[in-house]
Amino acid sequence: MSNAELANALLQACQQRGIMLATAESCTGGLIIAALTDIAGSSAVVDRGFITYSNEAKMEMLGVSAATLEAHGAVSGETVREMAAGALTHSRASLSLAVTGIAGPSGGSSEKPVGLVWFGIAFAGQPVVVECQLFGHKGREFIRHETVRHALQLGLRALA
Repeated sequence: MSNAELANALLQACQQRGIMLATAESCTGGLIIAALTDIAGSSAVVDRGFITYSNEAKMEMLGVSAATLEAHGAVSGETVREMAAGALTHSRASLSLAVTGIAGPSGGSSEKPVGLVWFGIAFAGQPVVVECQLFGHKGREFIRHETVRHALQLGLRALA
């Protein structure tokens, strides 16, 4: 399925369940919310998208703690967990998709290489699900595209 088809399927799944959706994005810079809002009628289920590229934005908009960022960094399971939870807290959504990663071409390290992306899926009343993917050093556009795809797939799985 294309990203557009995945986005449409996720919107339909949300609509069938009567739930609102929010995103919290760092490395994708709003590409997930754009994929969703490219579809006519998305306003029925999309509440908002938080684009939190800087650590300050993560703290101010989503409530990510400075201690988490200091101890684990912006690209970590701990941070994405707080991003996903914060997106629910600061919206009317019952489902949130959060991503943070290193899209490159620079910025990677041996512990956190380019292509490393953390995903958080928060569904109201359930623990936040966190997972990590390593897309490899295949270019910024590829990494961001695959991040959008995977986030949409995770959203669909959460509603299955």
